[in-house]
Amino acid sequence: MTTYLPGEGVQFRVWAPKRKRVQVIIESQSLELEKDAGGYFSGISRSARPGSLYKFKLDSDDYLYPDPESRFQPEGPHGPSQVVDPNSFQWSDRAWKGIGPKGQLIYEMHIGTFTREGTFQAAQARLNDLANTGITVLELMPLAEFTGHWGWGYDGVDLFAPTHLYGTPDDAKRFIDEAHRLGLGVILDVVYNHFGPDGNYIKQFADEYFTDRYENEWGEAINFSSAPVRDFYLSNGAYWIEEFHFDGLRLDATQDINDDSPEHIIAAISKRIRAAAGDRKVYLVAENEPQYAWMTRSVARGGYGIDALWNDDFHHSAMVRLTGRKEAYYTDYFGSPQEFVSAAKYGYLYQGQRYKWQKKRRGTPALDLQPWNFVSYVQNHDQIANSARGDRVNVLTDAALYRAMSALLILGPATPMLFQGQEFGATTPFFYFCDHPPELCALVDKGRREFLAQFRSIAQPEMQEALPHAGDPALFKASKLDWDERDKNPRIHLLYKDLIQLRREDPVLSAVQARTFDGAVLSPSAFLLRYFNAEHGDRLLLLNFGVDLHLDPAPEPLLAPPPNSRWSVKWSSEHSRYGGSGTFPPDPDQEEKEGANWRIAGHSALLLVPVQDQEIQK
Repeated sequence: MTTYLPGEGVQFRVWAPKRKRVQVIIESQSLELEKDAGGYFSGISRSARPGSLYKFKLDSDDYLYPDPESRFQPEGPHGPSQVVDPNSFQWSDRAWKGIGPKGQLIYEMHIGTFTREGTFQAAQARLNDLANTGITVLELMPLAEFTGHWGWGYDGVDLFAPTHLYGTPDDAKRFIDEAHRLGLGVILDVVYNHFGPDGNYIKQFADEYFTDRYENEWGEAINFSSAPVRDFYLSNGAYWIEEFHFDGLRLDATQDINDDSPEHIIAAISKRIRAAAGDRKVYLVAENEPQYAWMTRSVARGGYGIDALWNDDFHHSAMVRLTGRKEAYYTDYFGSPQEFVSAAKYGYLYQGQRYKWQKKRRGTPALDLQPWNFVSYVQNHDQIANSARGDRVNVLTDAALYRAMSALLILGPATPMLFQGQEFGATTPFFYFCDHPPELCALVDKGRREFLAQFRSIAQPEMQEALPHAGDPALFKASKLDWDERDKNPRIHLLYKDLIQLRREDPVLSAVQARTFDGAVLSPSAFLLRYFNAEHGDRLLLLNFGVDLHLDPAPEPLLAPPPNSRWSVKWSSEHSRYGGSGTFPPDPDQEEKEGANWRIAGHSALLLVPVQDQEIQK
């Protein structure tokens, strides 16, 4: 990696084992680099300095190549690399201790669409809003330099260079520094399963980066058996923690990170980034489609040391309940109360059972894990875009049901994750968008259409014709958040602020761990979660995703209040402040009157707390 040496110049170092000669072209000057036995070329330029632009000349190639470990590509992936002094930024977060897996609420955001400007600087101006809402962790979608003027970032090619589209490396650091000042952790979504197809010059330096030993749905599989390749990725993980003060990583599509080394690369990354953080805590999240729950176990117990896994099962069940649709990968879900109770207690719903849609078993046992080992959500970038129009779920369902599901998401035991704008009921869509060369963009668009065709409704000719093209610039513009909606939707914003405050400040909800709560099904559409706490009293969360429910009789012991107490409503999704229709006591103290006993309004959520009852005590 290029290193600035104050008073000496700049040291250039690059791994290019397939080349016999490498020169670094620094603006109008050239420097011959010396090759060592390991295939690394290196040398020091006395004239280079921070801000100098450079490229590598490989053998007699006419084309000049950017640095595979460039810290910044000011003109994009095809342009020159820029020398950066990583120590020039003045941090103010020395007292920041990092973040761990407990007590977090994650906020997934895409810098390019989070604001109209689409920059780190503009996003930074909104951080105080997120902190005031109660967010604790920002999860940034990938930043590695990619081709074009817009994109999701999952086709990055310069893994050490935050994309110039959002600002400079110092702009990124300033964003993180301010987040820490406000008490917000920041983790970075990284793609270690493939390189993007355009602007990827890595093979010009070494063929060893790739292998054909594994299948990979995204591109050529990475060869983690090669020591230099392995070090490239380990160094990248540590780089974001050390130089940018990120508080952790989110590993994308880990099912395609294949490695047959004695220590799997994911386990090695987990160890490396924790060492890089020093005294700071680090939070490591992973996406794993096959649902290998054992990844969260320690390396000593055969795991990879992952702190938390995305839980698609919760999302899929929620979407079936909210929309009534069971197509494609929603086929194996009913959106039933039992699914929500099981997801709350055990995380994944599929832990080794047969999964009809994939015609094979799915998941591994997770009964011993903690709630914070799972990240639950009703929206994320993938799932919103995996639709015909990129609509958010609050646009697809009714308001009361959405409020009730939001309560389950926030007050449930797993770590909740929101997608940008969810906290104020954003109605702007989020599409899949890219800006590749026309031929490549056509292939990407074709692949997206084939993928979405797994949904029977989208596979119909009229819907295929109506699908937007991935390369249409209008998709990127339409996906940008409209922050004016926060003022237009004050009730939803208030709902989320209140729920988050409850989760954070309630002494029972904030202390939930495995086997301190239970659940029960009350009807085909209603269920409860009861959180036990001897010191502060239990909490009872009632949820009814169907029509009004009258339980008479009510033979469920988890409904019974603690000794010498009665239940009192602490929070209701049907409160008028959220646009609700009003709340009646679900367990009225009117035993002699006809029609007493439990009543739970349809499409509602209630949080009950015990209060001392003098009459019961007598």
